[in-house]
Amino acid sequence: MSHTPENPGPGTQPGTTRIVAGETGKPKRKRTLEIALVAGLVLLIGAGAAVASSLSRSPETAPAAAAADAGPATELKLGYFGNITHAPALVGVNKGFIAKDLGATKLSTQVFNAGPAAIEALNAGAIDATYIGPNPAINSYVKSNGQSISIIAGATAGGAQLVVKPGINSAADLKGKTLASPQLGGTQDVALRAWLGKQGFKTSTDGSGDVSINPTENAQTLKLFQDGKLDGAWLPEPWASRLVLQAGAKVLVDEKDLWEKGEFVTTVLIVNKTFAAEHPATVQALLKGHVESVDWLNAAPAAEKATVLNDGLKAAAGKALPADVIDRSLKNIVFTTDPLAGTYKKLLQDGIDAGTTKQADINGIFDLTALNSVLGESAAGKKISAEGLGKE
Repeated sequence: MSHTPENPGPGTQPGTTRIVAGETGKPKRKRTLEIALVAGLVLLIGAGAAVASSLSRSPETAPAAAAADAGPATELKLGYFGNITHAPALVGVNKGFIAKDLGATKLSTQVFNAGPAAIEALNAGAIDATYIGPNPAINSYVKSNGQSISIIAGATAGGAQLVVKPGINSAADLKGKTLASPQLGGTQDVALRAWLGKQGFKTSTDGSGDVSINPTENAQTLKLFQDGKLDGAWLPEPWASRLVLQAGAKVLVDEKDLWEKGEFVTTVLIVNKTFAAEHPATVQALLKGHVESVDWLNAAPAAEKATVLNDGLKAAAGKALPADVIDRSLKNIVFTTDPLAGTYKKLLQDGIDAGTTKQADINGIFDLTALNSVLGESAAGKKISAEGLGKE
């Protein structure tokens, strides 16, 4: 695995690295599992052999019992992408909001290209929390039978489009064409496959079918499109805007037109469940920084916002963006701490239709209790609903 340090931008935490799709980090977190188990066993023996005997017959309860509050974590390892749709992370890291609220807990960060790679790192223990699209979060939750992650907040809504060559004017024109998405099973990949299916096209995760879909790293997608080797791509911002403004693409589908009221979630904040159980105070501190970042994005003047985001993008992806790309991207995005839980049954079904996930019960995927606690500290705080899919 190769890690390439990026140039630090203002407020960037030491140790920031970039991971592209398919790479993973090495597990570093020191769990308190064994210590908690031993301590729990001593207490159980003192309380009575009957209780100890009962627990020994139910080993599946041990992880929950062991994941006791161990106080604030020594370190929080946070993932995010170098995308405008991850602006709350770019702002929270580079303006220092998250580090400030974490206090004595060290913040370290890793940058990813797409969700499945971030999930792999989260499950391996290389990171503790990450900003990510909803479909990889759903897929991880389903595969782990609800044990891997919790969605703890929303971050952005909107900001994803299918952009194509100028000669493509309708869905029918896509037959036999080659399109890209950021990564197989990622949120835009699922959206593309589900939409093509509704247009009557057959696709396959191996790239075959009526329309060929090649999951490709975003920067490579731009170059391949410029070189005439791709006919289009379903992309998050700023990449949709970059293909339009820098490569002559046009918008065939704006994803907001496919959703009721034009509202669809692009980025959420998730946390490893075991880490959250061991360090609830650290998760709450992370959420304070996250809420502060979202509030700043919704209040900052356009010029200042563009400057801060470009500083974050330069640190995360190595390159700033032209003003017109930033401006177009921001016009397509809403920054919100609401994860739009009411859309997740459709997101799950889209994943099933795309062949990247399986039918499952996602009740419990949300834990918005810490977020609502943070929001409740503000006079303007409004409780955010999990829509029956978890705690709030």
